[in-house]
Amino acid sequence: MSGIKAVLLDSGDTLVDEGTEIRDADGYVIEAALIPGALAMVEQLAAAGYRLALVADGRKRSFDTILGRHGIKPYFEAEIVSEVLGCEKPDRRMFDAALAALGLTAGDAGQVVMVGNNLSRDINGANRAGMISIWLNWSPRREKYAQAPDEMPAYTVRSPSEVPRLLRFIEEGLALTAD
Repeated sequence: MSGIKAVLLDSGDTLVDEGTEIRDADGYVIEAALIPGALAMVEQLAAAGYRLALVADGRKRSFDTILGRHGIKPYFEAEIVSEVLGCEKPDRRMFDAALAALGLTAGDAGQVVMVGNNLSRDINGANRAGMISIWLNWSPRREKYAQAPDEMPAYTVRSPSEVPRLLRFIEEGLALTAD
């Protein structure tokens, strides 16, 4: 079967604007705004039939609160959260856990897309796992230049609104290589 088998999404500065986070006394995020276009992107991806999974570093309760409040949480078929797994990206276990949660194997990784904002974590980890990496170069808070070859994204977008169209382009390329 050709095509994209799943889309993995980071949260901070990929869906949620980290600059708007408000935390409680225990450090849990209790309020935050979405990046412009993030909800529409998730809705479009789900409507197009993409299987979605959250792969994010942080605390589960924070993600449950914020992504739930903004209506994104129900779109995720799986949620891989560093606090629960006991490791952070770029650790391969984060990406392997996402594949396993979706019933996929390492052999499927070349047809799985990871969208994230962090070159050293999201892009590096996805590349080392053999996935298709998309860097969302939106936030001013992260490094803008790859520090190692594994940090070079396969694709770069500047807005969540660009992701659905890019996935269609990637799907066309995967279909060509399957023939």
